[in-house]
Amino acid sequence: MPDPNGHPSPTGPYLAEGPRAALRRFTDADAAEFTARARESRTLHHPWLFPPERAAAYAAYTATLARDPAREGFLVCERGGGGGPGGGGADGAIAGFVNINNIVLGGFRCGALGYGAFAHAAGRGLMGEALGLVMGLAFGPLGLHRLEANIQPGNAASIALVRRAGFRLEGFSPDFLHIDGAWRDHE
Repeated sequence: MPDPNGHPSPTGPYLAEGPRAALRRFTDADAAEFTARARESRTLHHPWLFPPERAAAYAAYTATLARDPAREGFLVCERGGGGGPGGGGADGAIAGFVNINNIVLGGFRCGALGYGAFAHAAGRGLMGEALGLVMGLAFGPLGLHRLEANIQPGNAASIALVRRAGFRLEGFSPDFLHIDGAWRDHE
């Protein structure tokens, strides 16, 4: 059930849980693990994504998520060791993150997804499960009608992830987002 600001309210440590993945809010205590995982995952993320790799950048990032009513941020955590191909990490280990950005309510009720897996969790199905959990929150307690995923055309893994989740290609947007010093095309 959402709080008065429309944010999901947890009934336990997680906002939503699946068999192998669960979602929870970012906390200050997560800075060391999150930034270490981001640094370990540079080759997986670049040139597509640049999550915070230092404590100060993490603090700024999470402060923005907390104060901006047009954003919702979720940590993806492993449950029961994560299971699946390639084994699993510790229960509760941070496997990635999913954000809903640019949330517009009123007649539009839409948001844009941003997400990333960390290298130790990539290819194990955790992000697919987590994306399904986020969609449940978006179309349930958050009251959204539409989610978009704007992806750079060369990011085959990200395109495959959202296709498995039921997203469809709606078009090509040249110079859509400014990332790492340049305007990047997205689909």
